[in-house]
Amino acid sequence: MQQRTWPASAVVLPGTGSDANFADRAFRTALAQVGVDTVAVEPDPRRVVGSYRDAMDRAADRHGRIVVGGVSIGAAVALEWACANPDRVAAVLAALPAWTGSPVDAPAAASAVFTATQLRAHGLDAVTAEMTASSPPWLADELARSWRAQWPDLPSALEEAAAYHAPGTDMLAGLRVPVGVAAAVDDAVHPLTVAKEWTAALPRAAMCELTLDEIGADPAALGRATLTALERVL
Repeated sequence: MQQRTWPASAVVLPGTGSDANFADRAFRTALAQVGVDTVAVEPDPRRVVGSYRDAMDRAADRHGRIVVGGVSIGAAVALEWACANPDRVAAVLAALPAWTGSPVDAPAAASAVFTATQLRAHGLDAVTAEMTASSPPWLADELARSWRAQWPDLPSALEEAAAYHAPGTDMLAGLRVPVGVAAAVDDAVHPLTVAKEWTAALPRAAMCELTLDEIGADPAALGRATLTALERVL
């Protein structure tokens, strides 16, 4: 795919508890370099997945074929939508996939359920303080901002994400559009094994690896990694 054939617009979706601010910084720079405008979706914490699907529908209605992508559950919902709308998708950018198919036994789903339980029991300020004390400073800053914006619906948003059934290997095997996958080699919540599983199952996919420190230093590293991987299968 040459630059002149890229669609005009890309829709990118945040991960669980995250926001459009982070998704925009993750993807905008890389997409701008190939002439694609980025629309980062602000999740509705009362219906996260539905708000993501609606945003992609609206963009495709307006622009025709689009690029879709996201982080964690955002990547999964983007891929699911692409599978259901293959004629409206030019490519998928999948950063930090969290699980394949059922969320049972997925570290990210367990973490979301635990955090939701703690929030309901102890409130936003106490749980945010605990998260800040145990997280890298960049991640603590990101989540403190996005959690406050989604309060008081944040626990419901986390529980919805934890129950989401991601595309399974059979669904992934049926997607013919190119996919670029980015995986952090040291992220226990978004295991490298899941990214490898997605890449192996998808007919036209490649994966690029990076570290959490690289993401923390510059979120745009995620977008660059997905674009680098995508270029290998175009």
